[in-house]
Amino acid sequence: MAGRLRLRPLTPEDEADVLGIHATPEVARWWGAPDEGFPLTDDPASTRLVIEVDGVVAGMIQYAEELEPKYRHASVDLFLDPAFHNRGHGTEAVRRVVRLLVEEHGHHRVTIDPAAANAAAIRAYEKAGFRPVGVMRGYERDADGRGWHDGLLMELVVAGDHPSN
Repeated sequence: MAGRLRLRPLTPEDEADVLGIHATPEVARWWGAPDEGFPLTDDPASTRLVIEVDGVVAGMIQYAEELEPKYRHASVDLFLDPAFHNRGHGTEAVRRVVRLLVEEHGHHRVTIDPAAANAAAIRAYEKAGFRPVGVMRGYERDADGRGWHDGLLMELVVAGDHPSN
């Protein structure tokens, strides 16, 4: 991996950088137009972190937690500036957030749901330990809002008392 990666809390000062990355065609293709308030106030249920590489804002990673004991798990999502693609930064950011969610927050299961056609993201998530669960048909609106595309549900389950381990 080229460059030193750091995760830190998203701040108002990061808004322009994050919006700029979000607007790149390579990211907008999968994320679509941002909701009003993105990235600071549109999703209060998610915790958002900036991905920095050598002090430069390279992307954003977020996680959400289901705390109901019967369904307890967490989910992760991220995007990277195309200038930082194919260097292992996405995989490393996911590994670090999963470690936080498992070791500090006590989760045994983490999910991620890339578009089924996003082969690069799927490879990065597999490198971080995620495994495909199944395809969710017509799961998400296309970036242009006119059609639907499939999503791939992936999960990472920590060894323990789960019957499949």
